[in-house]
Amino acid sequence: MSDKDTLINEYVTYLVVDRNRASATVEAYRRDLRHFMEATGCNGPESLSGVTASRIMEYVNEQKAGGLSAASAARRLASIKGFYKFLVAERRVAANPAETVRAPKLWRKLPGALSLDEVDRLLAAPDLTKPEGQRDAAMLEMIYATGLRVSELVGLTLSAVNMEAGYLATTGKGAKTRLVPFGEQARRKIEEYRARARPIFLAGRESESLFVTRRGGPMTRQGFWKVVKKTARAAGIWKGISPHSLRHSFATHLLERGADLRSLQSMLGHSDISTTQIYTHVAESRLSTIFGKIHPRGR
Repeated sequence: MSDKDTLINEYVTYLVVDRNRASATVEAYRRDLRHFMEATGCNGPESLSGVTASRIMEYVNEQKAGGLSAASAARRLASIKGFYKFLVAERRVAANPAETVRAPKLWRKLPGALSLDEVDRLLAAPDLTKPEGQRDAAMLEMIYATGLRVSELVGLTLSAVNMEAGYLATTGKGAKTRLVPFGEQARRKIEEYRARARPIFLAGRESESLFVTRRGGPMTRQGFWKVVKKTARAAGIWKGISPHSLRHSFATHLLERGADLRSLQSMLGHSDISTTQIYTHVAESRLSTIFGKIHPRGR
């Protein structure tokens, strides 16, 4: 194994063990650092020590010029900053040249929230005469009612959902557990699924997973992605849609109806409120469109 790979492996091990970072995040950082070290010709501590702040900025700008999005470029820079900080702490290099490099300005693409009519059509589309339809209806209703990430939704356990109180407990990014409320419609759909479809799927077997497949195993992220796509087509929704679209819709619709950012941040499980603030732009954009259509002086 090269010195380059050894250093990167030491860093990602630190991220997993000491920082409790998610595996997807760690692998993204690993790819970013390999790309950076190859692009700058770095193979170990000595060559990394010779990299300057201006070279790092040049590297980030090169990536943006090559078509990398501002968000991806910012994440790549965050990978480099964290890597150097780790190396300084481990006394492998003397200084962090990335410390003074500013992240590229993010022109974020606004999330594609569904309209209320589209949400209604989507939630009404599953065939409730079939066990799969009852499960799909429960999952769609739950993700729209709570704004869960798809990984959080498929990871729900029976004990995590308090049907009487209308709350669920979920563990999100950074292994942080939060309580999220859900409404009466979601509760009814979950109860119907648990009473009618889930026993059919399990066929006498036991499982702590709330949402299971026809074979009795836990529903996967990929499986639910297919459910969303299939149900969207059944509802006559042909634009791009994913499980994350329902999380975006949850956040946007709450803000449009007066929810405050701090409450929304808590429900979404964002560690930084700046991440939540993107939804204010979504709401403002949608309200501006509505104003232009219905106000006498809007056109």
